[in-house]
Amino acid sequence: MRAPRTVTPRSRRARAALTATAAFVVLAALVPATASAADTQEVDAALPYVCAFPSGPVPATVRISAEFPQHMRAGEAFSPAGVTTAVELPAEAVAGLAGSDVTEVRAVTALAVAVAQDAATATALWRGGSDPAALPESGPLTLTTTGDVPSVTGQGDGDLTFTAGDLVLGLTPGPADGSGDGEATGIPAVDCALAEDAPDDGLLVTVPAAPGLPGTSAPPSAPAPGGTSPAPGSGPRERQEGRSGGTAESVPGAAADRDVPPCRYGEDNPPTPLSINAYVTGYANVKKQKAASYLPPSCVLIDGGEFQFPVDEPPDPERLVMVLTTYGRFDYQGRPETPPYDSTFLSFDFTPVKATMVLKQIGPMRIDARMEMSYSDLFTTTVTHVRVPLIAQVTALEVNGVPLDVGPSCRTEKSLTSVEPDPATFPGDHVVLYGKAEQAIGEDVVGYTLLTGGPLAGEVTIPAFTGCGTGGEDLDPLLTASVSGPGNHIKQVQGQTCTPLVPVFETPETRGQCTEDLQPFQIPVAER
Repeated sequence: MRAPRTVTPRSRRARAALTATAAFVVLAALVPATASAADTQEVDAALPYVCAFPSGPVPATVRISAEFPQHMRAGEAFSPAGVTTAVELPAEAVAGLAGSDVTEVRAVTALAVAVAQDAATATALWRGGSDPAALPESGPLTLTTTGDVPSVTGQGDGDLTFTAGDLVLGLTPGPADGSGDGEATGIPAVDCALAEDAPDDGLLVTVPAAPGLPGTSAPPSAPAPGGTSPAPGSGPRERQEGRSGGTAESVPGAAADRDVPPCRYGEDNPPTPLSINAYVTGYANVKKQKAASYLPPSCVLIDGGEFQFPVDEPPDPERLVMVLTTYGRFDYQGRPETPPYDSTFLSFDFTPVKATMVLKQIGPMRIDARMEMSYSDLFTTTVTHVRVPLIAQVTALEVNGVPLDVGPSCRTEKSLTSVEPDPATFPGDHVVLYGKAEQAIGEDVVGYTLLTGGPLAGEVTIPAFTGCGTGGEDLDPLLTASVSGPGNHIKQVQGQTCTPLVPVFETPETRGQCTEDLQPFQIPVAER
């Protein structure tokens, strides 16, 4: 028999492996599926683990129970049913808990489950919570958690396997109604690693593909970030009714079939497994004109990433904290800019001015997200900052119906600028947009996340204009006096992202994420 793996008390490896899936950008259809009892296979696996308690590595047994279908069909989603995770802690681990003057404890678990089909793999995060359990004066303790788990869609004709991986165990004192004293147990989240002598290396079940069905070579689906419920746009259509009107209905097909510019990866910029694309639209106020300028749907190509532990932050005993950094760029006809758009104002309250403008990206677009998940109730909050340097270029100008030649170089003299909340880390002139999302267990995401989209807001100062005019005519003062200045509010709406290498198409039950030619299916609608 092989010896269990050594786990250091403060190891972050297990939690990193789990929570990386919280931002795993390979989205797929998360459609709840049902099956009769005769068509299911029951799993009840008792697996050895090693848990990194502060006192040292402690062996534990984790019993995983669930029901799976007897067979799966390519493109059809199903959800493991009746999932429970029972963590059996030995007496030495329980003694450490009892020493904190806590009489009962609740548990939350996050189990990484590897889903594989042929050579393709993805990771699902099974989360659960328990009722309060009394701490015994001596002896072992079993904490049993339950919860919904993400659905999975097989994309090929090979067998689908589910394998248990690392586990995070969160412990909080007192009953769920808060009648306890609320003091922490003094133990941060406990990382548990599958022991090396685990039977079949933790294999839980194999779900064979129904014979004679065509399939594709795409990976199996992975869960949406931070939750056990479908991301907006990926669940059944009936679950999408009544949601915010920030996303318009559209039809599959090429972008030429829709009133938006193309948004796709190509041979010169092929996608990676973590690449995503999305449309963004919105309004930007021009304070001096007491009006707003409309930004039409614009393509953004994003290099996806995975959540990591924040550097130089100690583990939080009450919540799981992860950070994500990704980079993106606008893409219009291969250039890092928006499509041209018209803005019409009454300059000085009486002169109609029409300007055709383009926002040009002059540096990296950085997207920073911070996710915090409470161990007590699995409530997740995600805060996102988007930072990007943008200049506004005027390509055409009419004043009172008379065209004025602005020349080829009419633009703001520097990037539009926001007040930066962390100037020491992010110096220089750039726009800052802010988004926030909240998600309760079993519910849809409300607000903005990178993958599901949503509203972003900010405020910018428009710099003075330069290079405007030809033939000795200087139009810089006109544009600067009409537009430039602080206090210009921006509200942008990003649509649901598409993952080109693992596309989710429109079906009668599932709202699409990608068109047939791998562009974002959902076109967002601007909101004031």
